[in-house]
Amino acid sequence: MLDQATAGPTPETSTDDLAQAGVVGVTIVWADNNGIPRSRTVPIGAFGAAAERGVGVTPLFAVFDSHDAITFDHAPLGTPSGDIRLVPVSERLVRLSGQPGFAWVPGRQVAPDGSVWPYDQRGVLERQLSRASELGLDFLAGYEMEFHLSRAEDDDGGAHVRPVYDGPSYGPAKMLAVDGFAEQLLRDLDRNGVPIGQLHGEYGPGQFEFNIAPADPVTAADLQLLARQTVHAAARAHGLRASFAPLVNPGQVGNGWHLHTSLSRAGANLLSGGDGPAGMTAEGGAYLAGLLRDLPAIVAVTAPSLSSLQRLRPGYWSGAYTCWGVENREASLRLVPATPLLGGANANVELKPSDAAANPYLAMAAVIAAGLAGIEDGLTPPEPVQENPGLWSEEQRAGRDIRRLPTSVEEQLGALLANRRIRAALGEELTDAFRAVRASDAARADGRDPAEVLRSYRWLY
Repeated sequence: MLDQATAGPTPETSTDDLAQAGVVGVTIVWADNNGIPRSRTVPIGAFGAAAERGVGVTPLFAVFDSHDAITFDHAPLGTPSGDIRLVPVSERLVRLSGQPGFAWVPGRQVAPDGSVWPYDQRGVLERQLSRASELGLDFLAGYEMEFHLSRAEDDDGGAHVRPVYDGPSYGPAKMLAVDGFAEQLLRDLDRNGVPIGQLHGEYGPGQFEFNIAPADPVTAADLQLLARQTVHAAARAHGLRASFAPLVNPGQVGNGWHLHTSLSRAGANLLSGGDGPAGMTAEGGAYLAGLLRDLPAIVAVTAPSLSSLQRLRPGYWSGAYTCWGVENREASLRLVPATPLLGGANANVELKPSDAAANPYLAMAAVIAAGLAGIEDGLTPPEPVQENPGLWSEEQRAGRDIRRLPTSVEEQLGALLANRRIRAALGEELTDAFRAVRASDAARADGRDPAEVLRSYRWLY
């Protein structure tokens, strides 16, 4: 199924077939600095021209905040003038099973002359992967995607939205409550070329989860966007409304998009087969140590919204402290080790504080950049934490150099801007645009009730 998504039809051979099959338009999608998908749709007959020359979009999407306000606090994009081109990545073209009149394709943003545009998030990730390749390293990445389902008519705009099912977690009755939706979702994900391992009812009321099979990081980010579209279409077809928002209802568990990564050299997974902690090699340990060193700055990118900050609480398996552990679901970095049953290739690192507010390309780039720096610097990870650090005293945490992750936009931006490695990976222009967007979100929420702020993010994702 992975091949279906990564080696799709080309414009020269597919547009006539798609048109004959009833496709009338192709939606070109990218994600902005809030993790929100944006798009342009072109008629099927115009897709060939769009693939060659792109379609015009404003550069100001780089400074849209979460609620579509445009901030001019980033000087290079300080006026409404200008234009860039959105170019479809044609080899990723997919006919949408749940929207048979449309095809879907990710896009990259380029300057008007076709050259690199520094705010293109996809390009940021591609540059980190080129750096990894120069070091002889390959990466795989996959997502666990949690989401909330409610009846379309059940949101009255109040503090809480009623979940589609509020009963025992993880059981078949929870799946039975959305039987038709689940059937269509599995069919549509398969036909859209999104390979998943499982779908189940999750812990929270109305919460569900599926995991996307590992792929190279750019493909993983593309599949994450396509999966999101697929879920929303299946939900709509069954009178449901899906939300991937980091926190849908106050006081409940939130929706994480747990990011799993592994790295290999010459085909050998560096997170297994060694004599380091939990069987990691020295380079695998250095990779994990690099993530741990830069974790506050990484999380400023992977969980950047005000809704994200409300989700990151001790005791909710969201990873609120700077620590790692072996299969410890309260740790922000959870090492999933090799086992005799699954084999060495299965070993990976899960980043818990990651959610839908993250641009998937930037999130992946920040993780890879930090890990590569850890390898280059020869870092060694500290001892793993196998308990809940939220139950420790401040003195116990300080003795292990374990700190609470930033709890405000100001703290997150301070961590990001002070981190030369993550800042360099994103690029100075994009980093400052990202800063401006986060500051605009914070200004909008200033003085508002936290429940009201949370509600304003509910349907953005």
